[in-house]
Amino acid sequence: MPRILLAEDDDAVRGMLQTVLERDGFEVVAVANVREALIHICSEHFDALLSDLHMPQAGDGFTVVSAMRHMHPKATNLLLSGYPALDEALAAIRLQADEILQKPVEVSVLRETLHRNLANPVPRRPLPTKTVASILEDNLDAVIQTWMNLVEIDKELICIPLSFSDRTGHLPNLIADLIDRLRLPRTGKAEISLPARQHGELRREQGYTAAMVVEESRILQVSIFNTLQNNLNRVDFSNVLKDVITIADEVDSQLKQAVLTHSDRNNFAMSAD
Repeated sequence: MPRILLAEDDDAVRGMLQTVLERDGFEVVAVANVREALIHICSEHFDALLSDLHMPQAGDGFTVVSAMRHMHPKATNLLLSGYPALDEALAAIRLQADEILQKPVEVSVLRETLHRNLANPVPRRPLPTKTVASILEDNLDAVIQTWMNLVEIDKELICIPLSFSDRTGHLPNLIADLIDRLRLPRTGKAEISLPARQHGELRREQGYTAAMVVEESRILQVSIFNTLQNNLNRVDFSNVLKDVITIADEVDSQLKQAVLTHSDRNNFAMSAD
C-alpha cells in the first residue's frame, strides 16, 4: 500500500482528498502545516507527496517538496495550486517537483497522475545539501542586508539616524555566535555571548530603548529565516527542526543579555544622578 503525505491547510479540502485517496488504496498521512509535514518527512517513509503550494503563505509547498526530495529522493512530488504563476512553476521544477496540478483538481485527474508517476518513477539523485550553519555563514552579507532593509522601513528604529556600520553594530558577531552554537553538540542552555552584551551597551549609548532592541532582535530572526527560505534547495533537512529551535533559543538568549546590559547601565546612570 503506497504511503502518501498529504499537506493541505484547508480542513475541508484535506478531508476530501484523504477520503478519496484512502478509497483508492493509499495509506494517507494528512497534515495541516509545514511544521507537521517536516516532522513526518524526517521520521517516516513515503512513496509520494501531495502538497498545497500555498499553506498558508506563498512558497510553503516549496519547503515541503524540497524536504521530501532531500529525505526521500525516490518519492513522487505533486503540488496543488489555485493560481500557479510562471515563476512558481519554474521554482517547482528547480526543486524537482514532478507536476503541478490546478485546483480544484478533478478526482480522476489526481488518481491518474498519482498512479502514473508511481508506476513510472523518474530516477533522481539525492540533492547536495549544506547545514543551516554553513548556509548562514555563506550568506552572512545577505542576512545583514535583509535585516537592514527591514530596519529601514521601521518607523521607530529609523528615528535614530545612524550610518550603516553604526546601525549594524555587533550584528556580524551576533550571527557568528549563532553559527558557532549551531555547530556545537546539542545542549539545553545557550552560552554567554560577549557580542550580545556589547550590543546592548552600544544601543544604550546610541539612544535606543529596550523595546527597540527587542524589535531589532525580532527582525534578525525574520532575516535569518528568510535567508534559509531562499536557500531551500540546499538545506540539509535531517536536522532542520533542531536547528530552527536552536536559532530561536540563541537569538532569544542574545536578546536577554543585550537588554540586561542596556538596563544595568541605565540603572547605574540613574543611581549616579
